[in-house]
Amino acid sequence: MKTIFYYLAILSLIINACSSGKKALEQGDYYDAVLKSVDRLKKNPGHDKSKSTLRKSYPLAIAYYEDEIRNITSSNDPFKWGRTVRSYGLINNMYEQIRRSPGALKVIVNPLNYYDKLERAKNNAAEESYQAGLRKLNQNDRNLSKEAYYHFNDANSFINGYKDSRDKMAEARFYATLKVVVEQIPVPRRYSLSGDFFQEKIEEYLHNGWSDREFVRFFNPNEARNEQLEKPDQILILAFDDYSVGDTYIRESTEQFVRDSVKVGEVTLEDGKKIPAYNSVKAKLTIFKKEVVSKGVLSMQILDGANESILVSTKFPGTFVWFTEWATFNGDERALTNEQLALCKKIEMIPPPPQNMFIEFTVPIYDQLTSALRNFYQRY
Repeated sequence: MKTIFYYLAILSLIINACSSGKKALEQGDYYDAVLKSVDRLKKNPGHDKSKSTLRKSYPLAIAYYEDEIRNITSSNDPFKWGRTVRSYGLINNMYEQIRRSPGALKVIVNPLNYYDKLERAKNNAAEESYQAGLRKLNQNDRNLSKEAYYHFNDANSFINGYKDSRDKMAEARFYATLKVVVEQIPVPRRYSLSGDFFQEKIEEYLHNGWSDREFVRFFNPNEARNEQLEKPDQILILAFDDYSVGDTYIRESTEQFVRDSVKVGEVTLEDGKKIPAYNSVKAKLTIFKKEVVSKGVLSMQILDGANESILVSTKFPGTFVWFTEWATFNGDERALTNEQLALCKKIEMIPPPPQNMFIEFTVPIYDQLTSALRNFYQRY
C-alpha cells in the first residue's frame, strides 16, 4: 500500500510540474510556459511553482517576440506585416490571460499590451495582402487567381471591408473557378419520372454537395444560358447507354424428402395393449423462385470546353434484383422442416412498379458516379 501511495505522489508531482509550465520553460517555449502557469494560477492562486515559472517565463516571452518583431519588420519578407500581426497578437493574448487571473496579476503586476501598434500592423498587413492579390489577379491565370482570392481574403480578415477586398475576392473567385456545364440526356418517356428523379439527384449533388471544392462550379444548360456562359471550361455529359427493367426469370426445383421413425398410428397387441406404430413418411417439395432483374449502364464523358477533346470517358453499371420465393408440396407434411412448411404458406408476391425498379438500379450507379467526379475534380 505504501508503494502505491509513493508512486501516486510521484505522479502528482509530475502532473503539477507539467501543468505549472515548468517543462515548457525548460524547453524554451516561453509563450506556452506563460499560458500554462497562468492557467494553473487561475485554479490555484497560491501555487508556488506556477508563480516561479510565470515570473521567469513572461519577461523572456516578451523579449522573444519584441526581438522577432524587430527582425521581421526590418526584413524584405513580402508578408512581414502579417507575421508581425501574429506576434503582437500573442503578446496581447498573454496580457488578456494574465488580466483574467488574480493569482497571475500578483506576479506580473503590469503586463504589456500592443493594441495600438497592432492596429497599425493590421493596416500594413491588409495592404501587403491586397497588393499581392492584385499582382496575382492581373496575370490572368486561373491558378494564380486562386492565390489572389486567398490574398484578398487575408486583407479582409486583417481589416474587415478593407478597400474593395470583398469585390476583389468575388472577382478572383470567378476567374479561379472551373466552370462545367452538365448535359444530362433524358431517358425515354416510359421511365421519365424515374429518370427525372435520378437527374435531379445528380444536380443536387453537384450544386449542394460540393462545399469542399471552392473553385469548381457546375451549371445546367439553363443556368449557363442565363449567365451567358458561352465558353465553359468543361462539358460533363451523362447518358444511359443501355438499360432494361423488369426482366423476369422463374426457377423451379423439386425434391423428395423422407423422415424415418415417424409415428403413423397405433398397434393393438393380443393382450389388448396399444403401442405406437412408426414408419417413414415422404413429401415432394417444389420451390419456386421468381427474380425480376433491372439493370443499366450510365456513360460519363468530360470534354474540354475549348476544343471538345475527351478528357474522361467511362461507364458505370448498376443492377437491382427483386425476388420472391414460395413452395408447394405433395405427401405428408411431417417429412418437411418448419422452414419448408413456412415457405409453403407463402404466395407469389407482386414485384414493385417499373419506375421503382429503375430508381433502385441507379443507386449503385449514383455512388460510382459521385465518387468518380470527386476524384477527378479534387485536382481543381
